[in-house]
Amino acid sequence: MAEFERTRERERPPIQDNPYERTLKYRKEFGERMANGPIVIRGEEREVFQARQGKLKFFLDPTFYAEPPLQNWRVFMHEIRTKSGRHRHQGGLVIYVLDGKGYSIVDGERLDWAKGDVVLLPMRPGGVEHQHFNLAPDKPSKWAAFINIPIIEHLASVLEQKEASPDFKE
Repeated sequence: MAEFERTRERERPPIQDNPYERTLKYRKEFGERMANGPIVIRGEEREVFQARQGKLKFFLDPTFYAEPPLQNWRVFMHEIRTKSGRHRHQGGLVIYVLDGKGYSIVDGERLDWAKGDVVLLPMRPGGVEHQHFNLAPDKPSKWAAFINIPIIEHLASVLEQKEASPDFKE
């Protein structure tokens, strides 16, 4: 009878990293985020910043916030003192006016809005050029925008800044 040496491994060696293993890890993290992610996003925990488009505060955005369960939404608040920047993108977003009154110029057409209104930015081939204006200089207008990211990505939407907000300083 031939002799042979048996070796017993107590621990499995680490699995090599590959796209499938990364997918498993992502799906596990996704499930944990859905089960345990925050239900309330506290406004004081989000940064207000002045951008070329205006004064903004992002609540949901997968680019910046990995912890919320809803990773398919971009939700932000926009404060308009005089006017926003002017830009073009595919459209397809919902704006809820929280406070103030003003108007938007959408592809050359003026559309007035006030507190409590919903503005639906249309989807058009080639995008929609638009800019928002506040009508009460002593009181800024505020609104919240809701963007469904899969729709924007499906449309291959590009964001092009045409003019900066007058409040933006480089």
